[in-house]
Amino acid sequence: MGGVIALSRPLNCAMSAVGVGIGGVVAVGAAAWGPLSLPLALAAAAAAAFTAGGNALNDVYDVETDRVNHPERPLPSGRLTTRGARRFAAAAFLAAAGIAAFVNPWCAALVGINAVVMIGYEERFKSRGASGNVVIAYLVGSLFLFAGLATFGGDGTALLRSAVLAALASATTLGREITKDIEDIAGDVDRRTLPQRIGARRAGLVASLAFGAGVAMSSVPWALQVLGLAYALLVLPADGMFIYAALHSAAQPSRAQRVAKYAMIVALAAFLAGGVR
Repeated sequence: MGGVIALSRPLNCAMSAVGVGIGGVVAVGAAAWGPLSLPLALAAAAAAAFTAGGNALNDVYDVETDRVNHPERPLPSGRLTTRGARRFAAAAFLAAAGIAAFVNPWCAALVGINAVVMIGYEERFKSRGASGNVVIAYLVGSLFLFAGLATFGGDGTALLRSAVLAALASATTLGREITKDIEDIAGDVDRRTLPQRIGARRAGLVASLAFGAGVAMSSVPWALQVLGLAYALLVLPADGMFIYAALHSAAQPSRAQRVAKYAMIVALAAFLAGGVR
């Protein structure tokens, strides 16, 4: 059991559940802990289960490299077999789909789509660098879209809020993933990352464009008046941090990706503050 728990990475699962909760508050405000609290709680549980399955699948595909890099993990340490980890991943994905089905068909469909995307990432896209970055950016953004679908009841504004948050999260995640690849360019011997293909300077430009897209999209909720003054005030420092990351992604990738990580937290706080109404 200890091996299964370690395989699922409970902290990551909890973060996914919290992300769905924040997305729900952004989408529907106080209704997230009122009449829509049950579907949102189910969506959070489904996200946690899906994350557990994704983590297990990741360890299955990385078992050989983990024998060197992370020998303490359940599979290389022998606490679990690869077959057992595959079964756990399948059970977690099925549990996520089953829970999501109790929310609505749209949530169940998104879980199914993301499971296919996750498998494709592990089997094909992860080793290709840039396409893998795009997949990870999509999966992070879809977490907030999932929250919007869970709380959507015909209110287009609610879905717009979650869609903007999802798009912003995807864009900035893409920028951070590319920046991390610039940082790791010397050690990524088993992957063909974007910096390896086009060089750190050009990859930094792509990362900057992704961060810039996130900054541009952050103005949409304020411009459309779907989020209030608290959002506008808090998102400004987040935008400043993203701009800093954009300017330094090639020359100082380690610092830039850390700043981008903190900017994501501030941006989430801004969306949360604007969503409470």
